[in-house]
Amino acid sequence: MSAVDRSPVIVAARRTAIATSGRAFAAHAVDALAAPVVAAAAEAVTASGLPVDDVVLGNCMGPGGDLARVAALRAGLGVEVPGVTVDRQCGSGLDAVMQAASRVRAGDARLVIAGGAESASTAPHRLWPGTGERFTRAPFAPTGFPDPDMGPAAEHLARVRGITRARQDAWAARSHARAAAAQAAGAFDAEIVPVDGVVRDDRPRASMDLGRLARFPPVFAPASASLARDGARPGGTVTAGNSCGVSDGAAAMAVTTAEVARVLALPALRVRAAAVAGCDPALPGLGAAPAARAALARAGMTVADLGFVEITEAFAAQLLAVSDELGLDDETISGDGGAIALGHPWGASGAVLLVRLAARMLARDDARAGLAACSIGGGQGIAMIVERVA
Repeated sequence: MSAVDRSPVIVAARRTAIATSGRAFAAHAVDALAAPVVAAAAEAVTASGLPVDDVVLGNCMGPGGDLARVAALRAGLGVEVPGVTVDRQCGSGLDAVMQAASRVRAGDARLVIAGGAESASTAPHRLWPGTGERFTRAPFAPTGFPDPDMGPAAEHLARVRGITRARQDAWAARSHARAAAAQAAGAFDAEIVPVDGVVRDDRPRASMDLGRLARFPPVFAPASASLARDGARPGGTVTAGNSCGVSDGAAAMAVTTAEVARVLALPALRVRAAAVAGCDPALPGLGAAPAARAALARAGMTVADLGFVEITEAFAAQLLAVSDELGLDDETISGDGGAIALGHPWGASGAVLLVRLAARMLARDDARAGLAACSIGGGQGIAMIVERVA
């Protein structure tokens, strides 16, 4: 008897447009963003006759409760379809897909809808009990450990690794130029699920060139640096221009077996390996590097085997530090622009990386593998290696 092929594959990877917080999706709760992409991914595989075993979604800043279950019900999947929500901060969407893939590989599921969603626009405001102080984010680390916000951490990383303002601005200009060109060419159209008629990412700007980026003042620097009159911190290199935007959006895909993908004749990416890793909480922007190394080792690959790379561009400094650490070929990274141009809907971003990898890899005659990776607040990283299914 031949062995059952339980290799997990990703099919029907879809996303919403990514909107800057307070704009196109300002009135959309997080489940309202998640439900359309969950429904689209599920609809693409209904011909298999398989029931959806579970819905797994990542989220960071929602209203609490079980977003995945709420979104599954809102998507019309039926009361018999369960859901579970994952929080690994900016890596949540990628972790959701990793968990789905593990369950398919183990034989505990045959069809899981996985991804992530974030609505920064509608994230509730909370107060710390007894203090009246606003709760802006959960702690990344306990008392006694470094717990920097990601902006100051990116500034610190740039200083430690010697990543100049010029390199950061050049990468930001590249991100906008490539995303704007891809958008104009319709490269994003097939992957975007309309939400109340919104079908276009609103952040990419072809005009965001080096000259314009040079006008942005630094916004982070060591605590000892005093604020200039305009609010900028002297000596810094991280600016609003070479950083991502705060965004709303969602992404989802079907994770199933290679057999199901073949029966449905759907283009697919096989999940070859995945890994998570920890790093110094003071330098969280480096977290993607050890995770990527671990995933590559599990896949029996090196960076030379990668033809496509998507790493969350939360900050150019962070992306460049990870690229330097791994020795990546810049031409493989974010070929159609990244989060600096498109935006960074935190809990969805890891899943958005896979949507973008699927679009890039399946459109090209290039059999090399792809890497999706995120650095995570508090000093973590997550990475996944995928390859085209012949």
